[in-house]
Amino acid sequence: MTSKSSNKLLPFAIVTFIYFIVGFLTTVNEQLQAPLKFTFLADAGSLKNTFTTLISFFFFLGYLINGTLGSKWVNAVGYKNTIVRGLLFMLAGLCIYLGAAFVGDTYPDLTFQVGDATIAYGFVVFIIGSYLMGTSAAIIQVVVNPYVASYELPGTQPVQRLNITTAVNSIGTTSAPFFVTVIMFSGISIENVAIHQLMWPLTILISMVLVVTAITSKLHLPDIANTRFTLGEKQLRSIWSFRHFALGVLAIFCYVGTEVAIGANINLYAFELMDSNHPISFFGKTELIMGGMDFGIHALLSTLYWGGFLIGRLVSSFFCSISARTQLTVASILAVILALIAMITENIWFLVAIGLLHSTMWSCVFSLATKNLNKYTSKASGVFISAVFGGAVFTIVQGALADAFGSWRWTWTLTVICELVLLYYALVGSRIREKDLLNS
Repeated sequence: MTSKSSNKLLPFAIVTFIYFIVGFLTTVNEQLQAPLKFTFLADAGSLKNTFTTLISFFFFLGYLINGTLGSKWVNAVGYKNTIVRGLLFMLAGLCIYLGAAFVGDTYPDLTFQVGDATIAYGFVVFIIGSYLMGTSAAIIQVVVNPYVASYELPGTQPVQRLNITTAVNSIGTTSAPFFVTVIMFSGISIENVAIHQLMWPLTILISMVLVVTAITSKLHLPDIANTRFTLGEKQLRSIWSFRHFALGVLAIFCYVGTEVAIGANINLYAFELMDSNHPISFFGKTELIMGGMDFGIHALLSTLYWGGFLIGRLVSSFFCSISARTQLTVASILAVILALIAMITENIWFLVAIGLLHSTMWSCVFSLATKNLNKYTSKASGVFISAVFGGAVFTIVQGALADAFGSWRWTWTLTVICELVLLYYALVGSRIREKDLLNS
């Protein structure tokens, strides 16, 4: 490898590694839903599922409120300084998680009432931290997506670079469930978890992110020309005037909505099936995960779901000749079929398999939605990231429906609806109108 190629690869590798951290901590946040349901929310009564999904809701609220903040910072201070600011938000969120664990462990009787639900104040502290973690992820993703898509790495195409970066992100999401299960809670049964077990792992994570922040602030990340407006430079049109982008925002809202809802809620559905003595076998060995609230299923389902992202993204990074539109069309059709089969048969593994199909959707939608935007790219990325709030909306809506219906089974209809929206975008919405073509 030549010195020039190595110099080109290093910034790409740095940004990709930071995206790994984002993926890891995003999934850690999701995986804490079930343990906190049995600690902070043990007495939440009929609202237990609704309150549990507030963890994901507040995380993605950070995307909605602060996604555009990231794009403003990119235009004002550049890509690297915006990443550093995002890492500082991450540190703040982790510190508040640590504070929530301390409050929950030291003052277990510090609670308040919401209807028939008794809620620990430590839970309120935790969801504030979740909001800051979501803000951090949003700011960093505002940088990563346009940077990777526009970065000139020899021998690669935008959708390939995005697939490579998101594949590394998926290594983080795949390893996170076992971090929560084995490191944070020592592999014990979920009904026996204790909130104090969060303290040392969180302290270690805070130290690691602090080191990464310090190193990143000293590294050189080259700017990318023609992807952002400089301070004071006027925009001639609204970003919403690009139809393929506007519909892409809707598509990503639905995509992240169903992606996160499955990842966050599939464990709660599994516990419901086990409570009703519904067999959930794995390669014919039902005894692996039956017989009570086994925490192993929590890690197994999530690891296989997010592992599907990793495999799919690694494979699709080699798709040089298959267009993003074709990949999105095929994946969304197959996802609709799997979701329908999962509901009809009550077979949770069909939901897990959707992870493989979701793997390339982000890269496909982002590359299609930002195509030909040029200097509008960084602003588009901020708006695009705000649409990740779909992960909050669909997760909590599904939790509320599960409480209303008394079951998670038919709530997966939301997944079918989202996949149909993605299919429409692939076939119709992603096509660029002639008046939206930019030559500079």
